[in-house]
Amino acid sequence: MTYHSPEQRPGFLALPAPAKLNLFLHVNGRRPDGYHLLQTLFRFIDYGDTVYLRVREDGAINRVDPIPGVPAESDLTVRAAKLLQDHTGSRLGVDIGLEKRLPMGGGLGGGSSDAATVLIGLNTLWQLGLSRRELQSLGLKLGADVPVFIFGRNAFAEGIGESLQAVELPDRYYLVLVPPVSISTAEIFCDEGLTRDTPLINMAVFPMTTMRNDLQSVACRKYPVVRKYIDLLSGKSKAMMTGSGACVFAEFESLEAVQEAKKVLCADIDGFSAFGLNQHPLLSWPV
Repeated sequence: MTYHSPEQRPGFLALPAPAKLNLFLHVNGRRPDGYHLLQTLFRFIDYGDTVYLRVREDGAINRVDPIPGVPAESDLTVRAAKLLQDHTGSRLGVDIGLEKRLPMGGGLGGGSSDAATVLIGLNTLWQLGLSRRELQSLGLKLGADVPVFIFGRNAFAEGIGESLQAVELPDRYYLVLVPPVSISTAEIFCDEGLTRDTPLINMAVFPMTTMRNDLQSVACRKYPVVRKYIDLLSGKSKAMMTGSGACVFAEFESLEAVQEAKKVLCADIDGFSAFGLNQHPLLSWPV
């Protein structure tokens, strides 16, 4: 992949921040500190945001594209840059631009992916020399999904998302639908009706066909439109919610099958098709 500085953003480096899908998500328990124990399978797809970085000499961390309704102190790209700056003592700063394609509250990992790309990019641009494992540990302070984007491979994750095992996945295409709602991860995990005792599985021997997303039933109860969108896809392939929602997806073996499935959807249904990546596009980025 070629990284460049587009004419409309002179001096900026453009870096990809791909979405992820949870091909299954099981909630196995809850720690005393409130964090939930999970098992999930992360898959990257070739659709996502673009992060733009330009080094500053004055140490300031500046947002070029503020997200409406998201103050700077809550913006994960800003928090990632400040965390890295504080951890290393770097005196350099950065201008951060962001082209958002991934919906907020969609379960596609948009904010986490953006933060991971900032950590990976600034580690190089600020010449910090941190290892990928060190970046993963920092990323976990920002959110449970951040480490897998730094890890860089499709992964079977356990614990709260910090224990990652690379998994080879076959070539697949996905149709992702975006319901007109934004779902808070905390809202779903705090629900008293959430299943928290799914038995642990051995990924190597467990059939994918029996796996599910434990968060889905709660999200569908609270947001019936999510169930509606799952039903829209279920006639063509097994459909499932990703993450804590709201986006839903179905897997197909060919692009033709995706196009056929899209024909039955109404024109006002928001969504996109994507190809499953074998690895994060920044896996070969200098670290």
